[in-house]
This record gives sequence, C-alpha cells and structure tokens, in this order.
Amino acid sequence: MEDEEGSEYGKPDFVLLDQVTMEDFMRNLQLRFEKGRIYTYIGEVLVSVNPYQELPLYGPEAIARYQGRELYERPPHLYAVANAAYKAMKHRSRDTCIVISGESGAGKTEASKHIMQYIAAVTNPSQRAEVERVKDVLLKSTCVLEAFGNARTNRNHNSSRFGKYMDINFDFKGDPIGGHIHSYLLEKSRVLKQHVGERNFHAFYQLLRGSEDKQLHELHLDRNPAVYNFTRQGAGLNMTVHSALDSDERSHQAVIEAMRVIGFSPEEVESVYRILAAILHLGNIEFVETEEDGPQKEGLAVAEEALVDRVAELTATPRDLVLRSLLARTVASGGRELIEKGHTAAEASYARDACAKAVYQRLFEWVVNRINSVMEPRDRDPRRDGKDTVIGVLDIYGFEVFPVNSFEQFCINYCNEKLQQLFIRLILKQEQEEYEREGITWQSVEYFNNAIIVDLVERPHRGILAVLDEACSSAGTITDRIFLQTLDTHHRHHLHYTSRQLCPTDKTMEFGRDFRIKHYAGDVTYSVEGFIDKNRDFLFQDFKRLLYNSTDPTLRAMWPDGQQDITEVTKRPLTAGTLFKNSMVALVENLASKEPFYVRCIKPNEDKVAGKLDENHCRHQVAYLGLLENVRVRRAGFASRQPYSRFLLRYKMTCEYTWPNHLLGSDKAAVSALLEQHGLQGDVAFGHSKLFIRSPRTLVTLEQSRARLIPIIVLLLQKAWRGTLARWRCRRLRAVYTIMRWFRRHKVRAHLAELQRRFQAARQPPLYGRDLVWPLPPAVLQPFQDTCHTLFCRWRARQLVKNIPPSDMAQIKAKVAAMATLQGLRQDWGCRRAWARDYLSSAADNPTASGLFAQRLKTLRDKDGFGAVLFSSHVRKVNRFRKIRNRALLLTDRHLYKLDPDRQYRVMRAVPLEAVSNVGFGQCAASARGTAGLPGALPQSSPLRTGRGRRGEGRALEVRVSDCIPLSQRGTRRLVSVEPRPEQPEPDFRCARGTFTLLWPSR
Repeated sequence: MEDEEGSEYGKPDFVLLDQVTMEDFMRNLQLRFEKGRIYTYIGEVLVSVNPYQELPLYGPEAIARYQGRELYERPPHLYAVANAAYKAMKHRSRDTCIVISGESGAGKTEASKHIMQYIAAVTNPSQRAEVERVKDVLLKSTCVLEAFGNARTNRNHNSSRFGKYMDINFDFKGDPIGGHIHSYLLEKSRVLKQHVGERNFHAFYQLLRGSEDKQLHELHLDRNPAVYNFTRQGAGLNMTVHSALDSDERSHQAVIEAMRVIGFSPEEVESVYRILAAILHLGNIEFVETEEDGPQKEGLAVAEEALVDRVAELTATPRDLVLRSLLARTVASGGRELIEKGHTAAEASYARDACAKAVYQRLFEWVVNRINSVMEPRDRDPRRDGKDTVIGVLDIYGFEVFPVNSFEQFCINYCNEKLQQLFIRLILKQEQEEYEREGITWQSVEYFNNAIIVDLVERPHRGILAVLDEACSSAGTITDRIFLQTLDTHHRHHLHYTSRQLCPTDKTMEFGRDFRIKHYAGDVTYSVEGFIDKNRDFLFQDFKRLLYNSTDPTLRAMWPDGQQDITEVTKRPLTAGTLFKNSMVALVENLASKEPFYVRCIKPNEDKVAGKLDENHCRHQVAYLGLLENVRVRRAGFASRQPYSRFLLRYKMTCEYTWPNHLLGSDKAAVSALLEQHGLQGDVAFGHSKLFIRSPRTLVTLEQSRARLIPIIVLLLQKAWRGTLARWRCRRLRAVYTIMRWFRRHKVRAHLAELQRRFQAARQPPLYGRDLVWPLPPAVLQPFQDTCHTLFCRWRARQLVKNIPPSDMAQIKAKVAAMATLQGLRQDWGCRRAWARDYLSSAADNPTASGLFAQRLKTLRDKDGFGAVLFSSHVRKVNRFRKIRNRALLLTDRHLYKLDPDRQYRVMRAVPLEAVSNVGFGQCAASARGTAGLPGALPQSSPLRTGRGRRGEGRALEVRVSDCIPLSQRGTRRLVSVEPRPEQPEPDFRCARGTFTLLWPSR
C-alpha cells in the first residue's frame, strides 16, 4: 500500500497515526480528501467521504486491480472491502455481510451500488445464463427500488426513505444464484406532504414528466406536478443536481427498462402506474359540508366527483363503492349488526390520506416481493448442490435530525442506535476473541456503550415504544400530550431523556409537545404530534374490502386482508413501532450471525458541494460514529496483526536468514529472527498463528526497509526471468530443429523407400518403367529427384537403343532430327512411321507411275549429279492465278524440284537447296520461302505432311509449323489456313479475298 500512496497523501490507515487524537484524525482525513483519497482504513473498517463528484476510481480496470488481493496490498477502496467479503465467503465458506452506515447524504446508496457492481464483475467467468440473469436482476433492482423508495430531501438529493438489506446467495463455485431483499419502514407519510425544499418519491415525478402524452391522457394526468396536492411541494425541484444527466424523463425510461429486465410483465407495469395515478387523483379529492335536507343525507359531499370517477376507473372498482368508502365507514355492532357511519370533513380527509399512504406502501411492498420472487434460487437442493453461502449488503437510512422530527425520525434514529450497538459489540467481541484465541493479554478500552439508549426505546413495559403501544390500545381518548406526560413520568430520572416539563428552563422545547433524547450521535428533539396515529397506522376496513374486490389482479394481490368479513373478530394488529422494533431485532441477529465488514460513510458538508470539507460537521460525525474509539480499540493492544506466513511473504527480503526462503524450524521462528535483526522484538507479541505489532512505527520501519530493497529485488527477478525466458526459447529452438531434422530424415527415408518400391520392376522389358508414376518428393529432395529422373530417362533410352539393329539406326537418327525440329510444334511428327524418303519410286505409294518417276529421277541424277534423294511426294498446288494443279515435289541433297506428274514428271522448276531459307508447315499444307513461294497440299499418305524430314547437310534449315502459313506471292503477302470438313472427299483449295483455305477431309 505504501508503494502506491506516499506520505504526501497522509496515512492510508488511521491505526498508523502517531497519536490518536481528534485533531490528528481530522488532519489526516482532510489531507486525504484534498488529495482525492476519499477512502481510509481503520484496520478492516473502511471510512468513506462523499466527494459529491465523479472520480476515476471505478470501472473494469480498478476491479481487476483489487480482484483477489488482500486489503493491505492496494490503497483503501470499496472494491477491497467487497473483495475481502467475497473471499471470506468463497474460500472459507463463511456467511458475510457488509454494513454501510452514515447519515443521510453520506453516500451509502452509491457505496452499495459499487459493491454490487464489483460482485457482478468478478463472478460467473463461465457466463452461465442463469447466473447472468440473477446478476442482471440484482443490478437492475436498485434502479427500481430507488424510484419507488427514494426522494429528494434537504440533506440528500437521492435519499433512501426506506431501509434495505439484501442477501445474495452463492453456490459452491462462488457465483450468485439468487437473492432476497428486506425492506424496513418506508416513510409513507412523505406521500402526503414534504418539508420545504423536498420532493415526494421519485416515481410520481418520473410518471408525470417521463410518460408519453398518450399514456398521460389514458391516466387522466397533467404533466405539471404542481396540479396535484401530493407533488405540488416539489414541482419546481429536479431529481438531482445533475439534472441534465439524471432527469426524471431519463430515469423513467431507465426504470421501465429495468422492470422489463427483472421480469415485470407489461400488464404489471401498466397496473403499477395506474395505481400511482390513482394516488395522485385521490390526493386532489376535497370534501364539503352539505345541508341536512340536501341531496347528500350524510351531510358531506365530494367537491369534484369527476376525481372519484377517475379513481374508480384506475383502481378497477365500482364508482359508488369508492364514493361510499370516502364519505362513510361500516362498523359491526355488538350483535354483529352492520351500521354505516358518516364521516365529518376532517374524518374523511384522514381516511383519504390513510388510504393514499396505505396504497403506496402496499405498492412498494408488492414491488419488493415481485423482485424477490424473480431472484429466489430455483431448484436448489442442499444435498445435491451443497450449502449456499450468503453475502449481505445493508444500506439503511442514516441518523437524521430535522427542524421538526416526528415518528419516522424516531424510528430511523433508533435503528442507527441498534446498528451502532452491534458495531461496538462486534468490534470489541472480535478483538477480544482474537486475543484470547492467540493467547495475547489485552488491555480493555473505555468507550461509550449506547445500550442505555437502546434500552430507553425498546425496554418492555417502560420503554418509549411500549408506552406508545399502550397509549394506542387504551380505551378512551388518548392524545399525544397524554402520551408525553406518561413518558415524563417513567423517565424523569433517565440521563438521556428530557422534556420541557422536566427542564422548564430549556426554551428550545415546547410544553406538551417535545421531548429530547441524547443519542450517541447527538441530541434530537422529537415532536409527539402524530405519534399515536402513525404508530396505530389505522386504515378503515372499507378500503381494504374495496381494493381487494378490484378487477385488477395486481391491485387485488396487494390486499389479501380485504377478504375478511366485516363481522369477523380478529386480533388487534401490531403497531408500526412494534413491527419495526421486531424487524430491527431480527436484522441485528441476522448480521451478528455473519462475519461483518464495515463501511462508515461521512458527509463532508451540508451544502452538497464538491471539494469542500466542513471540519466541525465532519468532527461531529466522527464522534458519533465512534471512529476514534474504533482506532483506540484497534491500537489498545496492538495496532496490527498478521499471520506469520503473510508477514514473511511481505518482509522476508529484509533479513538474510529469511531470504529467499528460511531454513528455520517454523515460520514463527523465522519471523522472530527477522525482527531480532531489525531490533524490533520488544514491540511485538507472538501469538499461536499471528504476529501482533504494538506500534505503527514498527510497521513504518519495516515498510521503509522493504521499499529500499524492492528495486534491487525487481532487477534481480527481471534478470533471472529474462535469462529463464532466453533459456526456454533456446531449448525450444533446439527442440524445434531436432524435430525438423528427424522429420526431414523420416521424409527422405520414406521417399526413397517409396521410390525403391515403385521402380522395382523398372528393368522388365519392353516398357522399362515408362508407365511408372514418380511420387511427389519433399522440397529438399526435388533437385535429387530431377537428377534421378534424368538418369532414369537416359538409362531407359540406353535400354531401348541397344536393342535396335544397326540397319535401323539411320531411320532412328532421322526421327530424332524430326523430333528436335517439330516436337512441341506439331502433334504428329511421324515417330510411328518408317521414313521411306523416295515415296514416288515406291510401288506401294505410287503404283501407277513409279517406273516413270524412276526414269525421270535417273535422268536428273545424270544431269545435276545429286547424291541422294531426301524426299519425293505428290502435292496439290495453287498458282498465282489461283488455279489448283497436281504437282510432284522432289527434294535432293542439292535441289528442290517441282515436277508435273501429268507430263511424265517433267521438271517445271529446279531451285538450288541453298536458295531455300525456310519451310512452313500447316496441318496439311507446305510452303517454301526463298523462291516464289506457292502453297501446296500434301496427300494424307505423305510423310512430309506428318512431319518427317531432315535438315540439309552442312547448314540448318528453319522449319515453321502453324495453322496459318504466311507466304509472299509476287510481292503480295498471303495466308494459307486449314478448314477441316467431314464431307470433303479429297484435299482442295478455296481462294477468297487474297487468302487461301485448304478444305481438308476430316475423319
């Protein structure tokens, strides 16, 4: 904690003060408040000062900083207290409670909201749907309860006018599975009237200002709150200071959404707002006296009967019964005979007001019960699911002192007396039990025990509440003045009670009206006017029967006691004071059975201004909250106590015998050695499991020593951790490379084995492995496989070539030449045919004129002296006049001859072979360049057409193969294309627009 909060922020724990005086306490409180530190510890008790502004202390990042931490590890915060309560509940299976106390406006409601937000944030990491539903209900219920139970007062803009205690049930995983809300003493008198500068409950103003025009029209309402008697007082006031952000309009929408999330049906929401509207209309009903002989025999009438019609419509009750209940009441005589008794104007007004208060109270209780019905744990069996644990959060009204204090303030202050008594008793009890458990001698501390004040209020027979109940049940007319006289008689010698009759010189009180109680928080003067009526809390049975018989099921469910027959004799109901006392006793017993955590809220000033701390006002709160006594109790024996293991964990680096780990017999011995090295053993005591430190200076000394060593240790840890990370990375890389190496070996071996398996039969003739498929190699073996493939091809060629007879080698060489020239250019290049060269001299290829061609060939050899015939074949030629003729082509090693087969193969033209620059082949046509090139079509049996040929000896001959052969005809560029035709009997040419098309018979 010292690491994050230096000395300039004051002491984060009041126990660490050098001297325990009010001046030192207030100086530390003010210093921390000015530095924005609104939270301070007293041991495990959190003191909170309301900042009256938004501070960056909350949210997901702050929750993450406090989650799972100990109280002392982080600066004081609400989240730390919530985390401590949650850890005690989850890890030790203990029921815990968080008691939030303080006067009105000290920030209790906001503190409970932040605690609920923390619990919701740290639970249900697995996002179970049922748990999320419960969390949503828990969070949204606060919004709804604030609307119906909170109001603006002179002390607080959002003051809780009821007490709230919420139990949250958790399963063995630590996730919320349900909850239950207990409400205490709703200030229902606020429905009727408020002090100057205050408002009615928020729900009324939210309804009027936030509803749509259509809804207001259906409810017969006006948007202006000043129209209605119950809201006229606060019509000009906003809900909060930040009205732009928290306006009634926006709050109304938030409440509607919250009710939807909780599970209120649309019909229930509509019914709730009809009841609120009925209360507003009921408050505007006025009564007037009538003449005896007038239309109203009762002598009383309603000034504006349209309001009765609206109330009847909104409550779904008969109009005549509503009017009768307002103007008269029915009573049963001794013989159970029913008598209708008319009201006076005063009695009718009292009955109207009592009905309005009762309806609003029943509405509020119904809302609470409806929320509880949604939050109750579902289908839980302790034998199957284990025992549920509970965290309770108490947010109850603070101590109140108004210019005029009535019955409500008396009950509220009695509640605070009970809680203060519980706080003192539990704090002292916990301290004493811990010292006894650890075997430590404890010096008792003097403190103010307010049990005498609690006894003054709740003592049987003589207590204030007992005297008040007796006055309410006595026969005859018992007035508030008589009740006060009885109190004076019983308590005239009580140190904490006085009145004007007992102290005539005190002019701050009036005779017959006021009495004063000296509370632990200060003196409060109460006016007894209305005590008896408010305690009796009487409502005529006529209204109960009327509302029970409503056709609205929601309103009917609020009045189960209305089903009793009017002649039925029942016990006298308990008074409001007795009911409240019983609920307080039950609450205190409930809290005492749990492990408590405390948040003590302080209101810094009466003006609700941010950044201002009124020392006198805060000093008064510190005094009556008993905070100074709490510090003294905490420091009476020892200021701090910690388990040995936790103490070593924090301070072991300050001693050479305990760092990094001790070798002594126990943690207790190690702690003793550590303190002896620092010379602090005289300021501590050793318990069975904890070390008790007497003076805060000892903790300061240890913290300073630790702070000096922390940077050194951090550097050491960083060095060790970085080295560890580097070694981890190195070992990981080594492992990766080892795996890669062995994996590559495995892939290589597997590939070589596969090659061996596939090519085992490669030596078998006649294919010698031609059809074998090479497996896909690993990337590292790709060059190796390429080399192997080349070697295999050469080996296979060798196996094939060595079996060829020498006589066929010339043929093979010719095919190789054709392959080198035409492979990739023509699909068929003659590899499957034997090369015969001179086809016209062959009787098989030229049966009719082979002899005639042989004679012409002999004549040309004698004339030109060529050595060998390279090629001879019939062709079809297109001349420059586009005439098609039959010709013969003869290619020797010296000339290219064009012959006329129709004229005994007469030579028409002889071109020296040196003059031929290139030969172009189409699919069926040939053309020679270097001479007057003309296209010619080879017959299907022509070897040249299939691509066989040979280069001229001594120089390379360019051969071009294309589907469209270009040629030059007398300087004009021509193109020859091929068009396959199934119906064509034999090859022929077609000439059009300077192009030649060879019509080729396709099969």
